[in-house]
Amino acid sequence: MKKIVILAIAAMAMTACSEKKFHVEGNISNAKDSVLYFENIGLAGYEVLDSAKLDEDGAFSFSGEKPEAPEFYRLRISDQIISLAIDSTETVTVKAQYPQMASQYEVSGSEDCQTIKTLALKQMDLQQRAMQVSRNEALTVDQVNDSVLSMIRQYKDEVKRQYIFPNPAKASSYFALFQALGNMLLFNPQSDRDDIKVFAAVATSWDANWPDSERGKNLHNIAIEGMKNVRITDADKARTIDASKVKEAGLIDIALTDNKGQMRHLTDLNGKVVLLDFHVFATNESPARILLLRELYNKYHAQGLEIYQVSLDPDEHFWKQQTAALPWISVREPNINSTTLTIYNVQSVPEFFLIDRGNNIVGRSQTIKDLEQAIKNLL
Repeated sequence: MKKIVILAIAAMAMTACSEKKFHVEGNISNAKDSVLYFENIGLAGYEVLDSAKLDEDGAFSFSGEKPEAPEFYRLRISDQIISLAIDSTETVTVKAQYPQMASQYEVSGSEDCQTIKTLALKQMDLQQRAMQVSRNEALTVDQVNDSVLSMIRQYKDEVKRQYIFPNPAKASSYFALFQALGNMLLFNPQSDRDDIKVFAAVATSWDANWPDSERGKNLHNIAIEGMKNVRITDADKARTIDASKVKEAGLIDIALTDNKGQMRHLTDLNGKVVLLDFHVFATNESPARILLLRELYNKYHAQGLEIYQVSLDPDEHFWKQQTAALPWISVREPNINSTTLTIYNVQSVPEFFLIDRGNNIVGRSQTIKDLEQAIKNLL
């Protein structure tokens, strides 16, 4: 009887261990005696995690510890690469044909991996079209450059609208940010104002969903640095802002005028726990929500809670009437296509984000089940 108990415990332990792992398996045909590498695509470079010498049927199976946040891997034979994303204990199955495995493969078990395949094929097509244009001897250098840049703009616009903005928290959206044409990133996070918005939208989602992940922190820093670069450039052009005064913070800033005509920066609230609330007063649900916010504010303001409420109401006079008696910071963003809404990926209201005393986003409406408890935990 004791042996049965011991065996049962051992089996349970093995099951628990296996439940914490992900698996990548499948087969690659026409690749007998080739070495298939399973590599981690890390922030510092590529790391070989495992490898397998393929036999006649090309079967392979790799596994790894479940990542705490979405992580990226690749299958590689020589220069043929299949990129993958893992965010759970999923099993991803890949079937491919060598030597065209980078473009001729099927993947199942992961929606993100399927989207990454789509994006990878689109990027390959873009590169082929760009090479065809560059080899056209009938075109001048300027004509080649203009044509290639037009292709890139169209590609980025499609990827933004169809993949990144609808699902900024997806691993495939992160993957799209770092696609390249040759050695050049398609999305420029250093100085292109529109591309920085795209990075910021994904960074905000990662801040909310995986606030402690290295990838999220790195992405956030890239967005912040890009926004700083743009501000410095604007300051140089206008010669009205000292570049040394451009603010760096652990939060992507919002700067809007409040209901008293004063410019209010979200990052000025560093040291407080902040409820960033996006709201429309001209809705039937508004009175009940304002009562809820008043209750939270009255309970916790003295302990360090502040509310920074962004109204999306188009009527400025109406907004001022509705906010005249509110005790917290009330600002207004009338442009639904604004940078603010894009960066924070606000697609519906009400929407809120919770920010800690260090100006770091710790969650948003979709990830916080008990708002009051979450506020108390930060205070």
